Amino acid sequence: MSESTEKTRCLIIGSGPAGYTAAIYAARADLKPIVYQGLQPGGQLTITTEVDNFPGYPEGIQGPVMMEDLKKQAERFGTDVRFGIVTKVDFSSRPFTAVADDGKTILAETVIIATGATARWLGLESENKFRGMGVSACATCDGFFYRGQDVAIVGGGDTAAEEATYLSKMCKKVYMIHRRDELRASRAMQHKVLNTPNIEMVWNSVPVEVLGDNNGVNGLLVKNVKDNQERKLDVTGFFVAIGHTPNAEIFEGQLDLDEQGYIKTIPGSTRTSVEGIFAAGDVQDHYYRQAITAAGTGCMAAIEAERFLGS
Repeated sequence: MSESTEKTRCLIIGSGPAGYTAAIYAARADLKPIVYQGLQPGGQLTITTEVDNFPGYPEGIQGPVMMEDLKKQAERFGTDVRFGIVTKVDFSSRPFTAVADDGKTILAETVIIATGATARWLGLESENKFRGMGVSACATCDGFFYRGQDVAIVGGGDTAAEEATYLSKMCKKVYMIHRRDELRASRAMQHKVLNTPNIEMVWNSVPVEVLGDNNGVNGLLVKNVKDNQERKLDVTGFFVAIGHTPNAEIFEGQLDLDEQGYIKTIPGSTRTSVEGIFAAGDVQDHYYRQAITAAGTGCMAAIEAERFLGS
């Protein structure tokens, strides 16, 4: 075995709540896990400001601080956390092979995939400027901060409809912006949105600029795609609900993925189509997409990996 090749009982690809929780459990089980953090060490929570819905933090916690705490906890039990990404895998036989961008080849008895998903954004410069200051891609994460206020959401599918309905229960008014004159959401979700009094549809329109100042968002400029007329919406929050992309590209052809590109897991477990490979967090969950559920599946994956090795 060359110096650039290593062996491990458990390789964890990706960090965030799923990867770090898996590492904590795997390390405590003496699996001596290696973690490659990925392109965004700590995952999506590192671009989130206040996290108010994770149990155990009565005053809330900053997303980056929480991820650093989880990393330190994993390292405390002996996890080898590495900065870098896994660029290629071969799951055709055990030990499984993973090649990282640091030149290392890892031979792993088990692999836990926790690469997460990336929110799709509109690509506006102002959207990026106010991300975390009134711009969010998760209504269930951040909606609470806009209680009693006017907000806007862009999207037309089931996720956008669900998030608009969720926001309507706490916000004074919700503007739902869609570039067409009909929602793509299921009929049941369309009916719910269109019959919620404080949701106002802004049809045939697209956001063109997020408005704000040092205190955050204070408006949204939208343009009608049919007549090019612009309209300003007086809102303090803007939610982007145009979907997520699972970070599972390198696993195509290695594992079974669903039609959206998420890794398929056996219901009630984190087991994938290959024995000894487990998937946790948002890379296999397009429904909940919460830090607490990601952490839960990270725990499950580590326990399943330990039992797999012991069988």
